Amino acid sequence: MAWIILVLSGTMEAVWATALSKSDGFSQPVPTIVFLVGMAASMAGLAFATKTLPIGTAYAVWVGIGAACTVIYAMATGAEAASVAKIALLVVLIGCVIGLKLVSDAEGASA
Repeated sequence: MAWIILVLSGTMEAVWATALSKSDGFSQPVPTIVFLVGMAASMAGLAFATKTLPIGTAYAVWVGIGAACTVIYAMATGAEAASVAKIALLVVLIGCVIGLKLVSDAEGASA
């Protein structure tokens, strides 16, 4: 359950990061509210996940998911240019997130 919450909270990190960029310095009310709600949900999910997952692993996965989703969304909407190098690096980043999950499960099984 902690992993599911962590993935969802990582996704919410992308939501609040995107809303922050749209808030125009907190002068736009709707993106500002989305930012605040998204950040609260994201942090709450991370806090919940760290009850059972190591903080280093949880934080790295949370940031990785948030960063990847933010960049993918920006490229999909045209806010950021896509390139072969960016896509390759995103694949590596996502692979690292999956690797941390697999290593964490393997360590938990041997403990």
